[in-house]
Amino acid sequence: MGLLNDLELALAAVFGNRLRSALSALGIALGVASVVLLTSIGEGAHQYVLAQFTQFGANILEVTPGTTETVGIPGVLGGSTRKLTIDDAIAIGRLPAVERSMAFAFGQAEVEAGERGRSVYVYGGTSDLPDIWKFGVRQGRFLPEGDPHRGASVAVLGPTLKRELFDDANALGRFVRVGGTRFRVIGVMEPKGRLLGFDMDDAVYVPLASALQLFNLEEVWEIQVTFAESYPVDRIEEDIRNLLIGRHGDEDFTITTQNAMLDVLNGVMGVITFAVAGIAGISLLVGAVGILTMTWIAVGERTPEIGLMRALGATRAQVLRMFLTEAAVLATIGGLVGIGSGVLLAHFLELIVPGLPVEIPFVYAGAGLVTSVVTGILSGTAPARRAARLEPIDALRAE
Repeated sequence: MGLLNDLELALAAVFGNRLRSALSALGIALGVASVVLLTSIGEGAHQYVLAQFTQFGANILEVTPGTTETVGIPGVLGGSTRKLTIDDAIAIGRLPAVERSMAFAFGQAEVEAGERGRSVYVYGGTSDLPDIWKFGVRQGRFLPEGDPHRGASVAVLGPTLKRELFDDANALGRFVRVGGTRFRVIGVMEPKGRLLGFDMDDAVYVPLASALQLFNLEEVWEIQVTFAESYPVDRIEEDIRNLLIGRHGDEDFTITTQNAMLDVLNGVMGVITFAVAGIAGISLLVGAVGILTMTWIAVGERTPEIGLMRALGATRAQVLRMFLTEAAVLATIGGLVGIGSGVLLAHFLELIVPGLPVEIPFVYAGAGLVTSVVTGILSGTAPARRAARLEPIDALRAE
């Protein structure tokens, strides 16, 4: 009795008891489906956030006030922290390897034009913002160059905000009120979409000093720096650290590089992957118990059949192999159903939640299938050994 015969007998047994087989494979299917669905969401989120981080390029870093222990935000956990200032950004910009250095601030305010208005994010920056953030200006121009300490009553609108305030009319030269302060529109940005959860198109961009005055801030939110790609990240980080320690007298700031951001992202994804593995493990354990139970019952029901096989010359190894093949077939069917269900659920979720990133990792799906087959074989071992140990005479007597 070869492998093909074992497979034929296993398929006959599986499809001859459809309800029992379906219940046996259900747990495995749920486990594999959960693996496919959750890893699809996790991988999609990973790729989405990775794209958000890397769209600025690898040669960018940011400096925020406060050390890591204070989460980069002064005053949250107590202690004194020297504020980051426009002068700090200017000093960083003088470092040899630095290409651009921009102090940055933002807040939320009501933007009005005539009878129309909406609450949006207000970004305060300099003329370097489009180059650092990889933005483009669709109409007009961006904020003018000049002393960042001096404000100006000019603003650049995101395309969504422009459409909401002025429809299809030309917005250049028109006036808007941002938090009650009057600004003249000098440009409209190209569409950018959402960036780390923020809609960059539904926003207004004003000079840094104007934003600080508008929100009554004495410090900048952060300093964003781009540097020569040929310059080592560790060296530019050390250069900036030494410069700011010399200016502040202490390391009361946090420098975050692109690599550090990606390390944090990978750490988060590692936790998510571990959680997915735990959920899938529980589901597969339930499936394994189901296969063990059903196979054990099947051995009891088919005792006369086993006795007849043994009487006709089947060896213990052949009986063992037959029942293990049946368990493997059940697990394989459950795994394939689980993969199909997981893929369908992932696509369905993507349809009903358009903003949810879904990326199906077929490597994980394949690993889930292999794991399900191995789980099925292991769970079917005990019943298969029980069947193999039956004596022909005793088994036939059970008739």
